[in-house]
Amino acid sequence: MAGIVLVGCSADPGPIPAEPPRIEKAQRVRTLWSASVGGGQGFTFQPALAAGSVYAAARDGTVMRFDQKTGDTRWRAGLELKLSGGVGADELTVAVASEEGEVVALDAQTGKVRWRARVSSEVLAAPAIGAGLVLVRSIDNRVFAFGADDGKRRWVYQRAPSALLVRAPAGITIDGGLAFAGFPGGKLAALALESGAVRWEATVAVPKGTTELERVTDVIGSPAAQGREVCAAAYRSRLACYDVVTGRQVWARELASLSGVSLDARYAFVADDRGTVHALDRSNGQSVWKQDKLAYRQLSTPLAGGESIAVGDFEGYIHFLARDTGVFVARGETSGRAVRATPLRLGAGLLVQTEDGGLFALSL
Repeated sequence: MAGIVLVGCSADPGPIPAEPPRIEKAQRVRTLWSASVGGGQGFTFQPALAAGSVYAAARDGTVMRFDQKTGDTRWRAGLELKLSGGVGADELTVAVASEEGEVVALDAQTGKVRWRARVSSEVLAAPAIGAGLVLVRSIDNRVFAFGADDGKRRWVYQRAPSALLVRAPAGITIDGGLAFAGFPGGKLAALALESGAVRWEATVAVPKGTTELERVTDVIGSPAAQGREVCAAAYRSRLACYDVVTGRQVWARELASLSGVSLDARYAFVADDRGTVHALDRSNGQSVWKQDKLAYRQLSTPLAGGESIAVGDFEGYIHFLARDTGVFVARGETSGRAVRATPLRLGAGLLVQTEDGGLFALSL
């Protein structure tokens, strides 16, 4: 059995988190609606948005559909499974997976179970849906593709198992005809959706150190793709961006992140292991600004988009930073429990799911 690196677990309490700084002339954050789906019990549950609906899941097997604008419940399904990751959704299909490797697809309109399938091990990241496929990344370094309509296996991509791995969600990003997925050893792979064939592979970070623990360089979070670039972060080591078609490295820089990266038209945004938020120039990776007033607050992957970016923390705060300067512009509160999943863009606002299963639609 592979060893596991438990991110954030240690007998040493570590550095004391900074108090959120006071914001002069802060913009008001409105709660458009809130709801509850159920707790994550230590797992990271990412909600999904599709065709005007929000889909969310909980550890106890609950899957729910909400109206995007009002938060009204459209349906609720109870699966006899211990779910272990977030939701994948499009206008037709909603998919979740369990710690036992069971994948369940539900009808997006009714919540009825459409099909069930199996993968080879536990699933920690939300399935990805696109091009008529449901893609699932299992913790043993495999990517499975199932037909969204019938659940039949279309292809499997497999890498060698790792002696040590980071027990954190490593998702799949679909862009055009490719699926991007990260793996241990700092590897990022671009897979053809129609066959699972490798179009290209890149090394985000090279393992270094004398012990296996020091050499852990798993790609973490979901790769971020926009335009001609796809970017990925390797655990506590490096961030790199590549041409989506050829895999040619555009730029790379040393940056110790514990979560993923997000992109907008000009910048790449990432939070490092000390709680500093960085904005980097997408064209060359050079630093544009950094905000270090959230030290050790266990930040989520920042959400890019609009005039501000948003990042959640371990106390359920959502911090809004000016996109071009990193200055604090607002702060929102949720349930007081950690926001581990990346905030989700929701119209003119955003949606977060907290560790205890709270859903909060917020707007500046």
